[in-house]
Amino acid sequence: MKTLIIYHEGAEINEQIIAPWLASFSDLVGIVVLSEKRERVIKRIRREFKRVGLLHFADVMAFRLYYRLVLAKRDEEWQHHTIERLQTRFPRLSGSIPVLHTDSPNSAEAKAFIQQQQPEIMIARCKTLLKAEIFTIPTTGTFVMHPGICPEYRNAHGCFWALARRDLDKVGMTLLKIDKGVDTGPIFGHYSYAYDEVNESHIVIQQRVVLENLDALAQKLQEIHGGTAIPVDVSGRPSATWGQPWLSSYLRWKWQARKSAKPA
Repeated sequence: MKTLIIYHEGAEINEQIIAPWLASFSDLVGIVVLSEKRERVIKRIRREFKRVGLLHFADVMAFRLYYRLVLAKRDEEWQHHTIERLQTRFPRLSGSIPVLHTDSPNSAEAKAFIQQQQPEIMIARCKTLLKAEIFTIPTTGTFVMHPGICPEYRNAHGCFWALARRDLDKVGMTLLKIDKGVDTGPIFGHYSYAYDEVNESHIVIQQRVVLENLDALAQKLQEIHGGTAIPVDVSGRPSATWGQPWLSSYLRWKWQARKSAKPA
């Protein structure tokens, strides 16, 4: 099974764990590393502003500041120890795997590179939506490990919003095949773990819903490639898209989590 992965520059877990994990059970034939232009980041910010309005956008920015000042250091320490631990299972890749550095997964050079490597399965670990001419290149398909249970929690930060809404049975990750919609393709599995909502940040939780399920994900991808995997039937379930975390929702979530954890 020939595979290829796309991820952002500086995404250490993707570079040091997910890519080596992929190589541990498949023939990893290429890596696309994205270094986004400033214009693309600004476009994403404008889209979020337009989607939620001024008041909630201020809430988004307040949370980003709060995260940087209060939560980031602890999460960075968790990431460092997690990478150190998992590298005993998934050693660093050799330098023989072709790597393309580009500013967009939809660029002409990315398309040419992916076509040249001829992957059967591609894993997209990026924020940019892929064009059909890109995600249809792999013969089996392009897949995402979406941080949220779909279809209820599509788009970004599904774990955060499930926690904030106290929808605790829907905190997890969805393995789905990309189609032309936003997280609307065939679903091949939902995955979670015994998360600690009091002490773990939403970033740690949405990373662990992937990392705690690597063996099951490897098996599922092999089943998909072999043609034996059956998509999950989600017909009749509600579907919704969710954006960036709000500070007000974060503080309410943590207050409710601590309240629920106290013995009666």
